[in-house]
Amino acid sequence: MEIQDTVIGGRGVSRRTFIKGVIAAGATVSSTSYLFRAPGRAYAQTASGTVGRLITLNVNGQSRPVDVDPQETLGHVLRYKLGLTGPKYGCDRAECGACTVLIDGVTRYSCSVLAHQVRGGSVTTIEGLEGPNGELHPVQQAVMDEAGFQCAFCASGFIMSMVGMLNENPNPSRDEAKALLSGNLCRCGDYEKILNSAMRAVELSRRTAGVGASA
Repeated sequence: MEIQDTVIGGRGVSRRTFIKGVIAAGATVSSTSYLFRAPGRAYAQTASGTVGRLITLNVNGQSRPVDVDPQETLGHVLRYKLGLTGPKYGCDRAECGACTVLIDGVTRYSCSVLAHQVRGGSVTTIEGLEGPNGELHPVQQAVMDEAGFQCAFCASGFIMSMVGMLNENPNPSRDEAKALLSGNLCRCGDYEKILNSAMRAVELSRRTAGVGASA
């Protein structure tokens, strides 16, 4: 059932205000998938005989030293060692896209990339999209304008995929956007509003590029 734009949780908070807070903070509700896993699987376990190694990752424009075990995924390191909870764990098997990040500007599932493989690359999570003065990325603004998500668990992954889409094709058609975003799943089925957000992001990105070109 879609949340109405009146009251959320009985506290008089509008749906639009709620979504704005979710997007601007670069965080959504925490993953519930761990409730359905066997005990001890919520966090990656260190295999017997493996030794962690201190590496430096370039994340959101900052060099972040972190101790990484050989089998640890980038998603696990981002969430549980660097405190960046924007990438979500939904399926943990490269199917849902909730953990999507950008690596050198290209969308990747962080649950299926080993952390040590991205040394020397540039990782961007949803926390890194906000501008230096707090301005939202055009994609984030577009999602706010269109109220593009219902429960918003998948929002951060879709937003990162939209950014990657614009990097690949700055002016896609609606059908092209549908194909470029097909690697992400919305468990609420709000695909039409998500595509509306994508096309709004294309419009806002053109405006931003136009302002930059004329400045």
